[in-house]
Amino acid sequence: MPEEEKNLIKKARTGDIKAFEELIKGCQSKVFNIAYRMVGNTDEAYEIAQEVFLKAYKSIKDFKGNSLFSTWLYRITTNTCLDELRKKKKVISLDEDIKFGDASIKHQIRDDSPGPEDLIEKAETVKLVNEMIELLPEDYKSVIVLRDIQGFSYKEISQIIKCPIGTVKSRINRARQMLKELFLKNGELIIKEFVK
Repeated sequence: MPEEEKNLIKKARTGDIKAFEELIKGCQSKVFNIAYRMVGNTDEAYEIAQEVFLKAYKSIKDFKGNSLFSTWLYRITTNTCLDELRKKKKVISLDEDIKFGDASIKHQIRDDSPGPEDLIEKAETVKLVNEMIELLPEDYKSVIVLRDIQGFSYKEISQIIKCPIGTVKSRINRARQMLKELFLKNGELIIKEFVK
């Protein structure tokens, strides 16, 4: 752990809000992105992100420093999302609209200067992927979001969800297989690079 991070954690443990804000500054967008990918709703993702930061601030005294602060924060994020999903036992509707503002589309789709038709096709693809991910059981959804959407390594995911690396790999493989089956059921195997 970097010395600067250790010092900020030390200060945050004494109630220094500025030190805590400095700690979370680099993690805020990733916390929101994890929450958004897991719950599929912008407003809920903002609420969860706020809840995560509050939980982290209240429990920073319990942070042992065995991992990076960011890893600990992403673990809180994943667990908070899973708790929220369990609480709601949400029924996913494929008819529900997913809002794509300009920022969302640009954030989710790499810009290769495509034409308008390409943008529409890509937006539909992203929407389909999001809908299929929403159908996965919670344990599989979380590892797919952390690995394939957020780009965490197997080791980082293992630390975030507190599971052995072998279990993480197994869940990711199973989740990809489930996604592939969902696409095939719907007659759409259009994201070959996503579901390897």
